[in-house]
Amino acid sequence: MRLELRNITAAYGESVVLRNVDLVVPEGSVVALLGANGAGKTTLLSVASGLMGPKSGSVLLDGVECRGDAVEFANRGICHVTDTRCIFPSLTVRENLRMFAAAGNEDNAIARAVSAFPRLGERLNQAAGTLSGGEQQMLAMARAYIKEPAVILIDEVSMGLAPIVVDEIFEFIEQASRTASVLLVEQYVAKALKIADFVYILSRGRVGFQGQPWEVESSDLLADYLGSAIS
Repeated sequence: MRLELRNITAAYGESVVLRNVDLVVPEGSVVALLGANGAGKTTLLSVASGLMGPKSGSVLLDGVECRGDAVEFANRGICHVTDTRCIFPSLTVRENLRMFAAAGNEDNAIARAVSAFPRLGERLNQAAGTLSGGEQQMLAMARAYIKEPAVILIDEVSMGLAPIVVDEIFEFIEQASRTASVLLVEQYVAKALKIADFVYILSRGRVGFQGQPWEVESSDLLADYLGSAIS
């Protein structure tokens, strides 16, 4: 599905974070959303998933406006994977995966998750809260694969993880993008640009640039907008 954020303005109380933001994720594409800390990236994803209502503007899927709360947005096919690893720590990996799955499809869901992240297959009977940080993030990411969403929003999921785990997660993102549209916020800019079809750069709550990865890589845009945060 095509995700469109149209003229989004969002605020926390009187503090405006996003100002008239327009962003499009074409069907079957990966869009990288870049910007310095505090630019409004996480807020934009929260609006896109229904976790936060905008002061003005609309979120559309294939041209139809999404209304309601995060549950309604999820029912429309939007899956938001945050950096907070939303899992059930007291449940086993298997039980978490069953919770993510649709009723009657639990066994298939577990098989899909293990195919995406084989390491989870070795931890099925282990409490999720005792997994390493990388394994917990894999478990959280597996939700996006199990639910087969139309759009996946991914927010800084590689933060604090070992490089080898980051590589596995990026492999998963590439795999997931074959069946879903992806909006990716990521601190590893070079890795994000490598898999992205389009790029937006936020600056102080506004879109400062939109274009293709090669345009960013061949210019001084990253230095201008991200400074020393490039990696």
